[in-house]
Amino acid sequence: MILKEFLELRRDRRTMAMIIALPLLLLVIFGYAANFHVDDLKTRVVGPQAAQVAQHLKPPFDVTSVRPGEGRADAERALRSEKAAVVVVTSAGGGAPTALIDGSQLFSAQSASAAVAASNGAVKPQVLFNPRLKTSWVMVPGLVGMIMAFIGTIVTAIGLVRERQTGTLEQLAVMPFRPSDVIAGKIAPYFVLAAVDMVLVTVIGCLLFGVPFTGNVAVFALGAALFLFVVLGLGVLISTLSQNQGQAMQMALMTVMPQILLSGMIFPLTAMAAGVRWIGYILPLTYFNMISNGVMLRNAPVSSLALPLGVLAFMAVLVFSAAVLRFRRDLAPSAPKPLRTKAPALAGEAR
Repeated sequence: MILKEFLELRRDRRTMAMIIALPLLLLVIFGYAANFHVDDLKTRVVGPQAAQVAQHLKPPFDVTSVRPGEGRADAERALRSEKAAVVVVTSAGGGAPTALIDGSQLFSAQSASAAVAASNGAVKPQVLFNPRLKTSWVMVPGLVGMIMAFIGTIVTAIGLVRERQTGTLEQLAVMPFRPSDVIAGKIAPYFVLAAVDMVLVTVIGCLLFGVPFTGNVAVFALGAALFLFVVLGLGVLISTLSQNQGQAMQMALMTVMPQILLSGMIFPLTAMAAGVRWIGYILPLTYFNMISNGVMLRNAPVSSLALPLGVLAFMAVLVFSAAVLRFRRDLAPSAPKPLRTKAPALAGEAR
């Protein structure tokens, strides 16, 4: 029995990869990603004394812009649009400048607050969008996306593979439906259920933990819809690549787990090693976190969210196109092969 199990494991390459390669890969990736301390804070300095104050700012403040002609209102707009993590506002009277800190970026705000506190009063801190630096205010917007990722990817993949094993999808494939019609019909219930869960989690999170919702509901709904299309498409794509529910579960977890740990929801992207950070920028949950965090906490304008909205729209088209192509190739009935006929006998042989 032991020998038989080893032989079966050797034939199952996906399981062998999960057992041997995946733990090593996760160790290396998450070992470099697991860092809560931010050493580089994108900083803008505004006001009449901007040039003089910028010269005395030391790490972790990375001064990327000095604008003497701007004031506090411009500083708040820069933070709301996520153009900087810290904006130092100076005054003409020569008093201590004020460091406006983006509290929606929890770990960056904590590092900035500690750095300002070490200046011994040379700079006065003021945290915006999350004045008390509550963890729940930052986690709830991310948990909305995480729950939708679980439902959209894992539940969809397992459900479609189960129907594939029972032969339901093959029966639909021979009916007068296009592959895109079958996929759209199958994911519609999952889309509705995930949308309902998204509304419940958002409302309950805001009421239970006091998380503010300061932005535009329509922008948030648009970002959530695009993100749902991406994760549902991933679930469909995984179902076309899997032969059974076990394989579907393995592949779904392999796509969901990196999104949770590398999307900036737990570990800040700016604190990750450069070789790992790029993985986070190709994950859909990263961009939904930008949208949910910006809309709920900062009331971010639509112009500042154009990039994550555009990336999610591109991902949705790409993933669904790949899912439709895989579905058409694997499940659509193939054309019947021509029957082989014997070559006509030669006249000499006939005689």
